[in-house]
Amino acid sequence: MEITLTNERTTGNFVPLAIIAALFFVFGFVTWQNGALIPYLQMVCQLTETEALFVAFAFYFAYTAMALPSASVLERTGYKNGMALGLLLLVVGFLFYIPAASNQAFSLFLLAQFIIGSGMTLLQTAANPYVVKVGPVDSAAVRIMFMGLMNKGAGVIAPLAFTALVLGDFAGISALSLEQMPAAEKADTIERLSSGLIYPYLGMAAIFVVLAALLKKSPLPELSFDEDQALVETQGEKETKTSVLQYPALVLGALTLFVYVGAEVIAGDTIGLFASNLGVANATSLTSYTMAFMLIGYALGIAIIPRFIQQETALMASAVSGLIFSLFVVLSDPGSSGVSQVLWGWSGIATLPDTITFIALLGFANALVWPAVWPLALKGLGQLTAKGSALLIMGISGGAILPLVYGVLSEGLGGQSAYWMMLPIYCFILFYAVKGHKMTRWS
Repeated sequence: MEITLTNERTTGNFVPLAIIAALFFVFGFVTWQNGALIPYLQMVCQLTETEALFVAFAFYFAYTAMALPSASVLERTGYKNGMALGLLLLVVGFLFYIPAASNQAFSLFLLAQFIIGSGMTLLQTAANPYVVKVGPVDSAAVRIMFMGLMNKGAGVIAPLAFTALVLGDFAGISALSLEQMPAAEKADTIERLSSGLIYPYLGMAAIFVVLAALLKKSPLPELSFDEDQALVETQGEKETKTSVLQYPALVLGALTLFVYVGAEVIAGDTIGLFASNLGVANATSLTSYTMAFMLIGYALGIAIIPRFIQQETALMASAVSGLIFSLFVVLSDPGSSGVSQVLWGWSGIATLPDTITFIALLGFANALVWPAVWPLALKGLGQLTAKGSALLIMGISGGAILPLVYGVLSEGLGGQSAYWMMLPIYCFILFYAVKGHKMTRWS
């Protein structure tokens, strides 16, 4: 597999990776606002848990609906121009938030989420192949983890910024406390909460127009893949493959990302929802805890991969730790805060119920899955890389579907018991780490 950087002014890989790193910060900031937006809209639009999780569904469903169209756009416009278009799509989505907030119209919020998700799909379909292919394959997971540091670092900031800028004096409000207000006070609070969304999103729209213009003029080089068909060694002979579906490691990798992103979104987006229903203060900011543990996981991965362990070993460790933390989520006592007291209570940071703490710790378990799967799944695709990337991006739709499954289970079994669904998710990730990524033929 050869790659050509068609911009001759660029020397080495630092400049393209620095630009892509900035974009991954943008990805994280946009994506992980959802963790704050879900409990916020539950209050503003008076939604059930399942209805509130449609905020995530609309966003992540775009990754399925728009992944293949995004690949076609990139083939026509090139990767750099395609990312600029993706940023402008985000601007359109942000602007839709204005009439949605003014009218407290949940349907408009969902439309805005889908448009934003479509822009993110175009951006991610273009950005991830840059990270995987610009540099040695063996260290691809490390490059992706560095991008993850940018992404999840923004994920720590976004819920805090949302809570400060949008909620303002209502930062400590929860769904439980809102329901306990007298009718007139409740209606006034909802109105003021809704209006707080308008100016921050107008500001974001203006900023992203500037970012699109800067990206268009940046020295980011274009990726040019070799024109040979992808080949695979099979029993000593080269077999020509013309479809991405002929690559089991890729297809299973997409399924792994499907269940993984579902687990990541459940850990990042339902922590605030579950905590709000428990009456925990500042619930809209709790996604920051999950993101902080993901940052710790990324930092650890950068330190040990591939120096001490290989990408597939890291993936196995992630799956096993995910199984362990998931068990603790469903078996722990939400009335106790002993775990967070030990982990960070001594620092003065507010402690959390044990169940909430273990949900946050799933961020640590999830950290190495995405960076490990991408290089394993894209290996040897040649000119099929763009379509392979699109297929992997479609796996992000797990973030649309699995949180809704959680919502249905939560309303039927209770919020804590619904986390039992995480166990089969991590079992499938473990299968891919042990066997799935090694498969070169379906039979």
